[in-house]
Amino acid sequence: MSYIGPTLDGMMDTPARLLSLLSLLQTPREWSGTELADRLRVSTRTIRRDVDRLRELGYPVEATMGAMGGYRLVAGKAMPPLLLDDEEAVAIAVGLRAAAGSAVHGIEEASLRALTKLEQVLPSRLRYRVGALGSAVVTMAGGGPRVEPAALTALAAAIANRERVRFSYRAGDGARTSRHAEPQRLVATGRRWYLVAWDLERDDWRIFRVDRLTGLTATGARATPRELPAADAAQFVQAKLRDLWPTASAVIDFDAPADLLRSHLGQAPGDVESLPDGTSRWRVDADRLDWMAVRLLMTDLPFRVRSPQALIDQLRTFAERASRATA
Repeated sequence: MSYIGPTLDGMMDTPARLLSLLSLLQTPREWSGTELADRLRVSTRTIRRDVDRLRELGYPVEATMGAMGGYRLVAGKAMPPLLLDDEEAVAIAVGLRAAAGSAVHGIEEASLRALTKLEQVLPSRLRYRVGALGSAVVTMAGGGPRVEPAALTALAAAIANRERVRFSYRAGDGARTSRHAEPQRLVATGRRWYLVAWDLERDDWRIFRVDRLTGLTATGARATPRELPAADAAQFVQAKLRDLWPTASAVIDFDAPADLLRSHLGQAPGDVESLPDGTSRWRVDADRLDWMAVRLLMTDLPFRVRSPQALIDQLRTFAERASRATA
């Protein structure tokens, strides 16, 4: 265990037992006194005494009476010291490092402060693991829009409370409109955050970039339970974004077996099928034909574009530029 907080030295009973008890209580369930006594190999009277000591240290341990009663840790007015196992401590440290490069405005400094406090109390073996990760991993700074934490927390609260909101929204062309909506979910896509909501005035589902929202206000009116026209909010945002970008269906034949083509394409979208002559065909939707042309040239496999003609024209343009550049 990695104890994050002041030590428990000086107590009459073994500090290790109090830490073990705290570790059990931090799991999201209720423990009976008998269960805790069996786990720690002590009497139920000792458990009651140890629970009182944890309360003195600021841990809000709640006890319920009756045959089905027991102990559990509840939210308190202040944050007491944390008890983390090794993997949890490393996971939090890595998450704080990632948050330092987040798209959420102003969170970098808070993340670095929290990381500094955490690393100061980590055991040397964990400090080495976290340090090794920090020195080996480099975060590429993004140039995307930044989101105010207050906007995210306000929207998250409205979603949890099923509450309607009003806000001003700036579209991509700069036009501003006033919106009255029922927020459903927040979706993070790399450097951007999207709000999925039911637009009450347009009587339809919409997505909004959170960095373009201003004047957000919760109205207090209850939102109507609705079902998204998609498996989940992430799929809905992906489909909406795809609708906003013009796409073209491309069909390309490769002089290579399907398995070899898949290995060259990696995680690229689309479907690969084997042809009777041992070659393969790739069907894919592209939103930018210039990038599709570059992607084809980078596969380092002989290919022939069957459609669309615009992709063939784009490849010819690249060929002419390359010819002039190397003349």
